[in-house]
Amino acid sequence: MHLHDFWFWLIAVLWTGYFFLEGFDFGIGVLTKALAKDRTERRVLINTIGPVWDANEVWLITAIGATFAAFPDWYATLLSGFYLPMLAVLVCLIVRGVAFEYRHKRTGERWQRNWEHAIFWCSLLPAFLWGLTFADIVHGVPIGPDKDFTGGAADLLTPYALLGGVFAVVLFTFHGAVFAALKTEGDIRHRARAFAARSGLVAGVLTLAFLGWTQAESGNGRSLAALAVAAVALAAALLFNRAGREGWAFALSGVTVAASFAMIFLALFPDVMPSSADPVWSLTAANAASSPYTLKITTWVAALMTPLIIGYQAWTYWVFRKRIGTRHIPGPGAH
Repeated sequence: MHLHDFWFWLIAVLWTGYFFLEGFDFGIGVLTKALAKDRTERRVLINTIGPVWDANEVWLITAIGATFAAFPDWYATLLSGFYLPMLAVLVCLIVRGVAFEYRHKRTGERWQRNWEHAIFWCSLLPAFLWGLTFADIVHGVPIGPDKDFTGGAADLLTPYALLGGVFAVVLFTFHGAVFAALKTEGDIRHRARAFAARSGLVAGVLTLAFLGWTQAESGNGRSLAALAVAAVALAAALLFNRAGREGWAFALSGVTVAASFAMIFLALFPDVMPSSADPVWSLTAANAASSPYTLKITTWVAALMTPLIIGYQAWTYWVFRKRIGTRHIPGPGAH
């Protein structure tokens, strides 16, 4: 395997890990409006991800940084061509992080309600935009002979890309509902399971529609296998959720998310950004890569840092593994 191929698959793993982890973060944010009955229940949901949401975003920083180091042309074309959606994602992630920290700083009704609105919308919008972006990447966008994006905003809003955005929102919401059932207790736990059962059916339809379309347009034998894994895992997650086995249900909903986004990379390779203008102008893992010397240096850095990141996060999840409920929420003005 060439180093540029290795880095393509490492970046695929980083993005897949990010969506596995940040997916239920986004889902919890959506559920603060879709599931919670009152402010206390919203605080319960937010507290389920309170210790981990910022660590989950490390995967995004690492994926973007690895793309910059290993594939500078991919990085430049992606972030310039998708400037508006990426700017919107960045602003949402900043506002959402501020909302988590500032929501409880004052007890005023309007203050807390506005920050809760921010958490909801700044969870839903990035989920949609990530789905749209990766749908556009695998589908292809206008790229010229100089490796620059030559299209406009309308080129990103195809029916396939919009389906990818809706698919991501619903799948992440299902993933978040299963996580909420795993991490909470009492009435909200039971309602989270019921919500997961309903949203999982919708997610199943959208997953088959989006991944099936992807397979029909860009697929191969490996991507077909990933599609099958995603479908089976989602069906099994629904069965375990119905049986009250939240741990297995969450693991399998995570497999569904991971397999779905892994399928995109499996269908994409060896391209990193196909050109819809002319396939000859597509960015590939070979022609968009850094020099071999740069790839060697970054490989050593990755070999050192990646186990540390995984180990730290595993420890964090183990420390904060217990369930919480409304009885754990202190009085007004507290966290």
